[in-house]
Amino acid sequence: MKKAAVILSGCGVMDGSEIHEATLTVYFLVKAGAEVHFFAPDRLQADVVNHAEGKAVSEKRNCIAEAARIARGKIKPLSGLNPDSFDCILMPGGMGAVKNLCDYAAKGVNCSIDPDLERILRSAHQKGKAIGCICIAPVTVARAFKGTAVKPRLTTGTDKDTLDAIRAFGGESVSASSRDIVVDESNKIVSTPAYMLARDIAELAVGIEKLVDKILAM
Repeated sequence: MKKAAVILSGCGVMDGSEIHEATLTVYFLVKAGAEVHFFAPDRLQADVVNHAEGKAVSEKRNCIAEAARIARGKIKPLSGLNPDSFDCILMPGGMGAVKNLCDYAAKGVNCSIDPDLERILRSAHQKGKAIGCICIAPVTVARAFKGTAVKPRLTTGTDKDTLDAIRAFGGESVSASSRDIVVDESNKIVSTPAYMLARDIAELAVGIEKLVDKILAM
């Protein structure tokens, strides 16, 4: 049985992991027979957003405590993720990917990245593990390899700013539709635009299922 590590960044599209993307990722992994383990940073979110109003509020919430809502409580700190124990690593999107796993949302191409995530992704790549990234998460993956010889081929759909950011971090950016995946065979990295372009959850599912299938095949 293949073992997949799913990295979450909170709960909710505006300040954490996108729930539809995370749920479909897990669904297709389990449907294909994979064993799923969840991880998230054990620290405060960059901000908290009232999703009914779309406005930031003066609350403090912990990334792992919020992500545990998606994981049904079974989640571990990101710092404890050892790539040696897994066949693949997957990251759903949502603004938490660029607020809590890195601070691209606030600082753009001058952003920093969670040091545990950088260590994990670089180690996973070195050991030949497959990496899947969804929606805006490819920006964070590109940032993880900034300054290295690894030049990941990634997509965030057709959004100019995020595609430019991937290039600024040293990666190769590719335009794609919500139903597409972009496969970097040499680096074993797969990405899909998801809700960067998808109009609904049914359309969203097409690209995520393709991504999961390709990751497990790798």
